[in-house]
Amino acid sequence: MFESADLEHKVGKDEYKREEPKLREALLNAQFDLGTLKKFPVLIVIGGVDGAGKGETVNLLNEWMDPRHIVTYAFGPPSDEEAARPPMWRFWRALPAQGKIGVFFGSWYTVPIVNRVLGHFSDNDLQKHLDDIFRHEKMLVDEGVLLLKFWFHLSKNQQRKRLKALEADPKTKWRVTKEDWRRFKVYDRFREISEHALRETSTAGAPWIVISGADARFRGLTAGRILLEALKKRVAEGAQKSKSVEAVPPMPQLDNLKLLRSLDMTQRLEKNRYQKLLEKYQGELNVLSRSKKVRKHSVILVFEGWDAGGKGSAIRRITSALDARQFHIVPIAAPTEEERAQPYLWRFWRHVPNLGGITIFDRSWYGRVLVERVEGFCSQADWMRAYSEINDFEEQLVRNGAIMFKFWLHVTKEEQLRRFKERQKTSFKRFKITEEDWRNRKKWPEYEAAVCDMVDRTSTDISPWTIVEAQDKPFARIKLLKTLVNRLGRL
Repeated sequence: MFESADLEHKVGKDEYKREEPKLREALLNAQFDLGTLKKFPVLIVIGGVDGAGKGETVNLLNEWMDPRHIVTYAFGPPSDEEAARPPMWRFWRALPAQGKIGVFFGSWYTVPIVNRVLGHFSDNDLQKHLDDIFRHEKMLVDEGVLLLKFWFHLSKNQQRKRLKALEADPKTKWRVTKEDWRRFKVYDRFREISEHALRETSTAGAPWIVISGADARFRGLTAGRILLEALKKRVAEGAQKSKSVEAVPPMPQLDNLKLLRSLDMTQRLEKNRYQKLLEKYQGELNVLSRSKKVRKHSVILVFEGWDAGGKGSAIRRITSALDARQFHIVPIAAPTEEERAQPYLWRFWRHVPNLGGITIFDRSWYGRVLVERVEGFCSQADWMRAYSEINDFEEQLVRNGAIMFKFWLHVTKEEQLRRFKERQKTSFKRFKITEEDWRNRKKWPEYEAAVCDMVDRTSTDISPWTIVEAQDKPFARIKLLKTLVNRLGRL
């Protein structure tokens, strides 16, 4: 993969002087079209050999284009805030919005490659990280991101000459460190691991582009031309999201409606019994939430359910047992303009809690396979791939120490109608009922099927769903609290 880049690729001064102004003008025009269209973002991932001109090339692109619409991130060792969250958290926060260009130095490739070279990772560890990266990049491309991955390469001899030249110049001597020379000593190992990583993660939607870094003029023009052609192609295509060329297969029809229809909806708690159990479990939850074992984790609660299913009142019974400084409630409504300019999961990644924190999602990322699926707000391909993307997302959270609780609050169609009518008649509850609630009710069968598919495909060992019979609110609240206490108590 690196053989061509090992060669001496050169561009003469005259050619550079002739081509550089034309390329600058074309890139500015393409960037203007990108910003005007505002239909897709551009993400440039930078990797390569020390001394191959990565920084110089990015500086050049910022010089050639409008730097106000290019955001460059250099990711070094994670901060305390970043280390307390899943590794991908800091990259998600930095993703460019539609119409913008983002540049990532030290991307998600740095840790797996460097750690394997240094012997801190095994082959299996490396492969696990590469598999995660493969799925992550596929998700970005499916969400419409124009993902360009540049690897700037030097042969071993070229790297030695480059480092010595930088070291000999008083103006650039500071750029060569002892760490650079230590890495040079493991050049062959670095090349072997890097080439493997690039081959494993170079895909049709996000291919690696290897550029020789030996000649600055060749390096700059090549990177600029590739970026220009990719921008022009996407704009010419009308900025349609990248989709698989394969037809989307029909959704398998599963006989899973019994997940909801077999529930015993007659379960109830008498008032006195409810009050005693409420005090008991709220007390236990309070103690557990402050324990050292629980505070080594983050706790994430996801509440989904039918309209008028009692989510709000259930959440209040939980939060009243907690320290207000410890939890954060995230109510999820229709995405804002800022959120629509990002990949779907972006607005949820930004709310991932720190270790020791508790985040409660009132509605969640499952909207894609529920509301968006039923109402046609996204394509079939989008909501079908969301199942695996959600499972990957939750696996990353759990792997980083999160304890996941996912609750579906279930009521019968008749009980929902009774609660709707009660809300209409009660002055302080009238704000809870909208025309949208009535419209959603007309699609009960479609939502019921979507819920059952959701539970069937995303209830995993590490992140299971708990279906709560919410026909009787006291019963539902106690079941929720008991589930929390039992799970946290087993840590």
